[in-house]
Amino acid sequence: MTKSYPTVSEDYQKAIEKCKRKLRGLIAEKNCAPIMVRLAWHSAGTFDCGSKTGGPFGTMRFDAEQGHGANSGIHIALRLLDPIREQFPSISFADFHQLAGVVAVEVTGGPEIAFHPGREDKPQPPPEGRLPDATKGCDHLRQVFTKQMGLSDKDIVALSGAHTLGRCHKDRSGFEGAWTSNPLIFDNSYFKELLSGEKEGLLQFVSDKALLDDLVFRPLVEKYAADEEAFFADYAEAHLKLSELGFADA
Repeated sequence: MTKSYPTVSEDYQKAIEKCKRKLRGLIAEKNCAPIMVRLAWHSAGTFDCGSKTGGPFGTMRFDAEQGHGANSGIHIALRLLDPIREQFPSISFADFHQLAGVVAVEVTGGPEIAFHPGREDKPQPPPEGRLPDATKGCDHLRQVFTKQMGLSDKDIVALSGAHTLGRCHKDRSGFEGAWTSNPLIFDNSYFKELLSGEKEGLLQFVSDKALLDDLVFRPLVEKYAADEEAFFADYAEAHLKLSELGFADA
């Protein structure tokens, strides 16, 4: 989709650049990249292209959205971000949360993702139930990512690769463990682990393993496992699309 980005002031752009530097320091110091990616994703992933509601527009600032079942523990990310948030009151929550996700990927060795500022904060959160369910397979993934959000099959597989970061916590998601042996490094190891089968101590959701059973998804898993540069290029494109759902549509 063609984008028509809003023009922001020079002062706003400078604030974004300074904020980005502060976020790099925080995320590196606290090793909190995974939960920052989760914050950005869970904010953006509520977008519904039919009703043009939800999306990356700062609504995670509301207790109601933080209280959605899929967002258990997300308040930890917001609490970590508070000291930086207070330094940049002019930046919208929408831009701030998406910027944190972009920086988190970069700090952990992942690709640089383009960032266009100018998102406005929406006044109320979306309804609960729009985020993907890890216990379901390919039909569900396409229902959420393609039909609801408007993303492609390639985007689904590339975005799944962000599970290379982070781990699950029993008290938040009901699951325990990491997908890879180094959950603070952004690389293509998620796809390598997926192809090598289940291992003790590592996590694979139904929604992960389903990628291997689909005629479109599996070749992409194999491609990304063999070629990290190809994964990084497609991931950067997919993350950008996710972070701009409903934003600056021409």
